[in-house]
Amino acid sequence: MYTQTEIIKDTTVNGSEGELVINVGPQHPATHGVLHLVITLNGETIKKIEPHLGYIHRSIEKMCESLSYRQFIYVTSRMDYLSSHINNLGSAHCVEKGMQIEIPARAKVIRVLMSELTRIASHELWLGAMAMDLGAFTPFFYAFREREMINDIMEETCGARLTMNYMVPGGVMYDIHPDFQQKVKAFVKQFKEKVTEYDDLVTNNIIFQNRMKGVGILSKEDAVSYGCTGPVARGSGVSCDIRKIFPYEIYDTVAFDEVLETAGDSFARYMVRVREMHQSIRIIEQLIDNIPEGEYQAKTKAVLKLPKGEFYSRVETARGEFGVYIVSEGATTPYRIKFRSPGFSNLSALEHMAKGSKLGDLMATMGTLDLVIPDIDR
Repeated sequence: MYTQTEIIKDTTVNGSEGELVINVGPQHPATHGVLHLVITLNGETIKKIEPHLGYIHRSIEKMCESLSYRQFIYVTSRMDYLSSHINNLGSAHCVEKGMQIEIPARAKVIRVLMSELTRIASHELWLGAMAMDLGAFTPFFYAFREREMINDIMEETCGARLTMNYMVPGGVMYDIHPDFQQKVKAFVKQFKEKVTEYDDLVTNNIIFQNRMKGVGILSKEDAVSYGCTGPVARGSGVSCDIRKIFPYEIYDTVAFDEVLETAGDSFARYMVRVREMHQSIRIIEQLIDNIPEGEYQAKTKAVLKLPKGEFYSRVETARGEFGVYIVSEGATTPYRIKFRSPGFSNLSALEHMAKGSKLGDLMATMGTLDLVIPDIDR
């Protein structure tokens, strides 16, 4: 295990003899970001987990209130940086809703293609890190092999590999590269050929299954109670895919399935993400040869002003529901901005999921939450 622990107390805790309090973190990448867990143990059994946050808090929501309606969108790339395209899209949607901007058909298709490539790239990184958390190092390199192909496509299209800054109110900042379609098809072909290696190395590995099945159980009712979204909730059988429930862009015109598992354990959450990558490939295949001609960006004013009022938009990131709430007083900057990111609610369920289990199982439980801490520390 890569996590270092420091014993800070080996005496009486809350009047109970033999309890032990340890620190896990804060360090990156062992705790999936700069996350600090204070864990109370009885032997190796977890009795309590307290997440301590704020180590990389940057007051992003407050910063956004001093930025224009074009500028604040790109600050969201620094939150869930593995879903930056989708964060930017959700922010642009809120501005477009307020100004009633009509998006060109070409821009809608490009946005969805970029979003699904982002989802696959995020799940690829998670799959490699998840296997490494449990002691398997090789799958990390296999997962990054395909992820690098996506990053190369992103870099060629918008000049960035992580914080993209590609979505703008009205469409996308640049048109796609002339080689975009050819390279996306090459990626899809390789993914389909190599995906069996993930199953051989990870999914069907009996050691991996024994470490994951029956570990970190979250019931459907508890997932709803804690406000979990994304693969964490869908692994417990909760139907919550924003692309299906509140379709945006062109998601209501493409065929794909909402992936649900009912076991509610770590293996179920693993399988949701693996199967979601196949659904993203399915969406990409339907669109890659059907990108409409025309403008990639609607004509908008240089300085945007939202009318006075309140506006909300939501999108489905790789980790769940990302909501953007704007209060406008008709000026060039928002009066108030609030982000509803999936990581905070998903993390809130960690103690419930891990309580009563062994310390050695914590990495499997926490790994399947797929935490990106800047998404929580805003």
